[in-house]
Amino acid sequence: MAEAAATLRLTRELIARRSITPKDEGCQDLLSRRLSRLGFTVEPVRRGEVSNLWARRGTSSPLLCFVGHTDVVPTGPLEHWHSDPFVPTERDGKLFGRGAADMKTSIAAFVVAVEDFLAKHPSHQGSIALLITSDEEGPAVDGTVRVVELLKSRGERIDYCLVGEPTCAAKLGDTIKNGRRGSLSGTLRVKGIQAHIAYPHLGKNPVHLVAPALAEFAATEWDKGNESFPPTTWQISNIHGGTGADNVIPGEVEIKFNFRFGTASTADVLKQRVHAALDRYGLDYKLDWTVSAVPYLTPRGKLVDALSATIRDVTGAAPEVSTTGGTSDGRFIAEICSEVVEFGPVNATIHKLNEHIDLAAIEPLREIYLRLLVRLLAS
Repeated sequence: MAEAAATLRLTRELIARRSITPKDEGCQDLLSRRLSRLGFTVEPVRRGEVSNLWARRGTSSPLLCFVGHTDVVPTGPLEHWHSDPFVPTERDGKLFGRGAADMKTSIAAFVVAVEDFLAKHPSHQGSIALLITSDEEGPAVDGTVRVVELLKSRGERIDYCLVGEPTCAAKLGDTIKNGRRGSLSGTLRVKGIQAHIAYPHLGKNPVHLVAPALAEFAATEWDKGNESFPPTTWQISNIHGGTGADNVIPGEVEIKFNFRFGTASTADVLKQRVHAALDRYGLDYKLDWTVSAVPYLTPRGKLVDALSATIRDVTGAAPEVSTTGGTSDGRFIAEICSEVVEFGPVNATIHKLNEHIDLAAIEPLREIYLRLLVRLLAS
C-alpha cells in the first residue's frame, strides 16, 4: 500500500496550497521536482498571472498525456466549512479540503501512477506527458489553450489524452466523459424609450417588446440532439433593466443567455436563428456573441475501450460513456489530439462547501491510471 500512502500524501500537500484561481501557490513547482527526478523535461509556461506546466518524458509515439489543473474555486463562507478548506482533514472515511475532488487527488494519482509505472517498465514504448494549468476554473484564456498553441507551433501532437476531471456520479468508475458540449453566450441589449410609468404612451418598454421573443426562444426545440449529445438547450442567466425606481419605464434592457450545444447544431446556425427571430419582432437591438467552447467528441476506439476495460478490472463497474456536464480543458486538447477522455472521482461535492473525496477511492483511482499506462505503453 506504499503507493496509496504516497498518493494521499501528495494530495494533502497540494490541498494545503491556497491555489485559488489563477494562483498556483507552488503546486507546479512541487510536481516539477518529482517529475524531473523521473527524467521528464519540465517546461514552465507562464502567461500573465497564470502558471502552466508542460512536462514530457520521451520523444517517440504514442504520446499519452495527463491533463489537470491546480487552481480551485473560492471557498465560500469559511464559517460553513467544518474544517479549514486548506488544511486537509480526514474524518468519517473522507478527505476534506478545497480541491480534494476537483482535482488535486487526480493530479496526485497521475504522478504516483507514473512513478510506479516507470519503476516497473523503465523501457516502455512511446512517451508520457503532463499538462497542468492554474487557469481552468477562471477565464481559461491563459491556461491550457496557451500550451496547446505552443505545442501546435512546434508540431507536437498528442496521441492519447486523459483529463482528470471528476466525472463520476455516484461511485468511482461509473462514468467516463468522451466529449463535451459547446458553449455559446449572448448579451442582448434591446432599446426602448424611458418615460414616467404613469404615461406609458410617452415611452416604449423594451422589456415588454422583447418578452415574446424570449418566450419563443424558451419554447424552441433547437435540435433533437444525436447519438452522442443531448438536444441543444437555451437558458437566460441574467436580465437587467430600469433605474431601480418603480415609476420609470426602462430605456433599455440587457439579457444574457447561453446555449449548450452538441454536434447537431453549429454556433453559426444558432446565431442566425436568434437574429432572424429578433428581426421578425422588429426590435431595436444589439447582440454580442461569445463562443467559449466548441463541442468535441472522441468516438469509441482504443483509448475509450482501454479505459473502460481498466475501470472494470479495478472497480468491477461498467462505466457509462457520456458527454454531459459543462465544459472542460479537453476542448483545447482536442485540437491536437484525436482521442481525449475525462475520468476522475465522484463530482457530488465539487465547488461546494466541505468538498471531499472518499479515502477508499484514492488507491483505485491511482491504480486505474497506472493500468491505463500499462495497457497503452508497456512494451
